[in-house]
Amino acid sequence: MSNVETFGTIIKGSTPVLVDFFATWCGPCKMMQPILQQVHAQLGDKVRIIKIDVDKNQQLASELNVSSVPTIAIFQNGEIKWRQPGVQQANVLVDLLKKYTLN
Repeated sequence: MSNVETFGTIIKGSTPVLVDFFATWCGPCKMMQPILQQVHAQLGDKVRIIKIDVDKNQQLASELNVSSVPTIAIFQNGEIKWRQPGVQQANVLVDLLKKYTLN
């Protein structure tokens, strides 16, 4: 995410956005990085993957009611399509994201 782009701008597009809400001190959050890499390897540019540090973005986390980390969410066209706290498996995320990708 560049400094110019805001979270609101990123999630408004038709490309699904997988968001990993994490904290640097969170052990399970560290498990998500290789999973996100697997998702990217399978879906490439059909999906955008971003990580949001809840400690650095407390207002956003509060607005979205992110109370536990990791929380994984899928946004598209400015709407939240799916969200789940906890570590998620790559195959589950890929299957979910395929519902929202434009083939």
